[in-house]
Amino acid sequence: MVEGGISRADKTEFTECWRTSWRTPYIMRLALSAGIGGLLFGYDTGVISGALLYIREDFESVDKKTWLQETIVSMAVAGAIVGAAVGGWINDKFGRRISILSADVLFFVGAIIMAFAPAPWVIIIGRIFVGLGVGMASMTSPLYISEASPHRIRGALVSTNGLLITGGQFLSYLINLAFTHVSGTWRWMLGVAGLPALIQFVLMLSLPESPRWLYRNGKEDEARSILEKIYPAEEVEEEVQSLRTSVELEKEQGGETGFFGQFKSAWKNDVVRRGLFAGITVQVAQQFVGINTVMYYSPTIIQFAGFASNKTALALSLITSGLNALGSIISMCFVDRYGRRRLMIISMIGIISCLVILSAIFHRSSVTAPKISPAETAFFGGNSTCQAYTSAPDASSWSCMKCLQDANCAYCSAPGSIVTLSDEVRGVCRAAKRTWYTEGCPSKIGFLAVIFLGLYIIVYSPGMGTVPWIVNSEIYPLKYRGIGGGIAAVSNWSSNLIVSETFLTLTEHLGSAGTFLLFAGFSLIGLVSIFFLVPETKGLQFSEVEKMLEKGYSPFKKSDKDSKDSDNN
Repeated sequence: MVEGGISRADKTEFTECWRTSWRTPYIMRLALSAGIGGLLFGYDTGVISGALLYIREDFESVDKKTWLQETIVSMAVAGAIVGAAVGGWINDKFGRRISILSADVLFFVGAIIMAFAPAPWVIIIGRIFVGLGVGMASMTSPLYISEASPHRIRGALVSTNGLLITGGQFLSYLINLAFTHVSGTWRWMLGVAGLPALIQFVLMLSLPESPRWLYRNGKEDEARSILEKIYPAEEVEEEVQSLRTSVELEKEQGGETGFFGQFKSAWKNDVVRRGLFAGITVQVAQQFVGINTVMYYSPTIIQFAGFASNKTALALSLITSGLNALGSIISMCFVDRYGRRRLMIISMIGIISCLVILSAIFHRSSVTAPKISPAETAFFGGNSTCQAYTSAPDASSWSCMKCLQDANCAYCSAPGSIVTLSDEVRGVCRAAKRTWYTEGCPSKIGFLAVIFLGLYIIVYSPGMGTVPWIVNSEIYPLKYRGIGGGIAAVSNWSSNLIVSETFLTLTEHLGSAGTFLLFAGFSLIGLVSIFFLVPETKGLQFSEVEKMLEKGYSPFKKSDKDSKDSDNN
C-alpha cells in the first residue's frame, strides 16, 4: 500500500497483470512453470472420472463393488493428505523448489504404475503415489507463485495456478475422449499424466528458489537478485525492507523447531491461529460444496441423469470442465479488482441455488422413471431376468429406478426390460439396438441436470474454485507460511477424501436428489463461516496482512484499509 491512501491493487485489473507480465516476462515464466503443479492436480482430478468407466468394464469386481470404485478414486486423495502435510515441512526446511521437484517425481512414478497395473490393487498403489505428488504440488505451487509475484498483481498470478488446475481437468477429458476407442483405454488415460510432471521437473531445474524463503534463510543477496528481476528498480528496496522487517520480527519472537515444535508454536501465535481459522474454513468449504463429486464422478452423474453412453457422458463432462476453465479466467480478471472475500460469498450463494435446483431435477427424474415391461423383459429369457425382480411380490410396480437400486440388475430400453447385470446380457441388449443403463434412467428432463451442472461450475470456479488457494498463499506470516499452507491443504484433502469416499454410497442411500440437497446444506454452513471468519487480503503486502490479523477480524468492524479507501473516494 502506498503512503497516505489508496491501495495500488484497488486500481489493478487483469489488464495490469498482463502489462506487467509483458514488460517482465520472467514473472510469467515463474508463474506458469510452477503452475504446472496445478495442471497435475487438475489432470488427476478429471482423468479418473473417465478412466473409471473403463476400469469397471475391465474388472468385474470394480463394476459390482461401489466401495472399490470409491477407493480407487479416493486413494489419491488419501495420498494427497500425507503429501500436503509433509510438503508443508519440506517447504519450510528445504524450500519451495525442492518440494515441487519431489512432487513431480512422485507423480511420474504413480502414473507409470497405474498404466501397467494388472489388477485393481496395483491401480490403488499408483493412485497413492500420484496423491502424494498432488498433495505437495497443491499447496506449494500457489505459495511459490505468491512469493515470486508483485503484490499488486499477486491475486491474478496465483489465479494462473487455478486456471491450470481447471485447464488440467479440461485436458484430461479431451484425452479421455481421444482414447475411448484405443486398445488399453484407461491405461493410456492414466499413463499420459506422467508427461506434464516430467516437463515441470525439467523447467524447475532452471528456476530459482522463492526469494522470501532465500531471505529468511540468510541468502539475502540471492533474494535481492531475484527481486530485481520481478520488481521495478524503484520498488526493490521497499520489498527488501518488508522482508527484513518480517524476518527481524520472527527472530524477536523466537519459536520452536521441527514439525511438531513449529505446529505448537504456530498455534500459540494469535496471528497464525487467526490465519488458520480463515485458511481452513475456505479449504473445507471448497470441498463440502461437493465440487469433487462433479469432477471425479461427472460422467457417472451424467449417467445418473439418463445419458447411458460412456462416450456421451465423457463429451458432456468435457463441457462442464471447459466451463470450469472459463471460470478461472474470470477469476484472474476480477480477483484483484473486487477482492477475495466478495467473490467467495457471491460464489457460495450461486452454488447453493444450483444444488437445490439439481436436487429437485433428480427427484423429478426419479419419480417419473419409466416402468418395467414384463413382455419385453421376457424377450431376454428367464435366465437373463434379474432375480430380485422375479421374486419380488410387488414386481408390477417396479420402475427403472427401482431396478437400478439392486446391484445385480440393469435396465435395457426401449421399451424397458429388467435384466441381469452381466457382460453377456449387455452384449445382447446392445445387439438389439437398445440402450444399456446401470447408473441412471432415461429422463425427459435429464438435459436440465447437465445445464445446471454447468451453471454450478460457472458460479463455483471464479470464487470457491480459485480464491481459497489465493487466500492461503497470502494469510500466514513468512516463518509459518509453509506449515500454515500445509495444514490448510491437509484440511482440504481430508474434506475431499470424506466427500469422494462417500459420494456413491450417499447416492445409494439418499438418492441423487438427497445427496445434492445435503451438499446444499453444507454449502450454507460454509457461507456463514466465510462471512464471519475470512478477512479481505486484496492488495495488501504480507506485513499488512499480519497487522490486520494481529488486531483480530470482525465482518462488522471497518478495517484500516477500508477507512483509508473511503477517505480517498
